[in-house]
Amino acid sequence: MYMFEGKTALITGASRGIGEATARLFAERGAHVILAARSEEAIEAIACDIRENGGKADAIQVDVSNYDAVARAVAMAEKVSGSLDILINNAGVIDPIARIDESDPEAWGKVVDINVKGVYYGIHAALPAMLAKGSGTIINISSGAATGALEGWSHYCATKAAVLSLTKCTDKEYREKGINVIGMSPGTVATEMQVQIRTSGINPVSQLQPSAHIPASWAAEAIAFLCSPEGAAYAGTDFSLKSNEGRAAVGLPPVTA
Repeated sequence: MYMFEGKTALITGASRGIGEATARLFAERGAHVILAARSEEAIEAIACDIRENGGKADAIQVDVSNYDAVARAVAMAEKVSGSLDILINNAGVIDPIARIDESDPEAWGKVVDINVKGVYYGIHAALPAMLAKGSGTIINISSGAATGALEGWSHYCATKAAVLSLTKCTDKEYREKGINVIGMSPGTVATEMQVQIRTSGINPVSQLQPSAHIPASWAAEAIAFLCSPEGAAYAGTDFSLKSNEGRAAVGLPPVTA
């Protein structure tokens, strides 16, 4: 088990699901976590609970589609702890799910603002602090949708493909400067997003039973693994929890049929 004593981690989309699970796990392992999300009440409650249990946590309301808001979160991390060691670009949306001819252009564009621009904004804002000390880890939450096509998910597939390219480009530009940039593709996770997918009734993913989805805590364990020294081996790639190899590396149960 890798510990994060003395490290500061900024986690976007931290009000629930993978983001919340990751914030709690990293705090348990000694990190000072900065929870960022649009839901200020939710992240304040989580941060308070972490502190009451002996952890170090702060919360800041952030809409990742706004660069200034993301930059303020990075500045907060540096102010309260003196550094930013880890950025977890977790914030992302899939609603509204619709076939292209039935989609709303404004809503489609908003997904791009969050899923793509939000990741770029996080990377751009975090890099100066990481480059100044010659080290840092950036985890971009990815998806099998980055390399596949699913009916009704044109916005999600396109944006996750863009995030994969951002991961590769950032790795190419900054690996030699001490920055590890890794994508993490968890597969289907038991979060609110799966409720939205199931409600849509579009494509085979919406037909999956709840028991098919992994818990958010497993995704958090994978993120922690990728932020350890062993994670550097996956720099510039998408690490997948849908394979037995990925599960074994993290120490999770194998994929079941």
